[in-house]
Amino acid sequence: MKTFGQFVLYLVIALLAIVLGVVLGDYAPWYFAWLVGTVMLVLVAAAGGAWLDAQEAEQDGSA
Repeated sequence: MKTFGQFVLYLVIALLAIVLGVVLGDYAPWYFAWLVGTVMLVLVAAAGGAWLDAQEAEQDGSA
């Protein structure tokens, strides 16, 4: 059920982003690109942090 709740949350966020893009009119592509770019930046940073933690944990375990 937790996975379904996360799916619904992300769906609502995506719908809000699309509605925001439509409402903003001519500036919509710029705001949408900014929003998607910011989200991607956060996701890449989180993935990099998780990868670094995994590497450190593996290094500590084998030493």
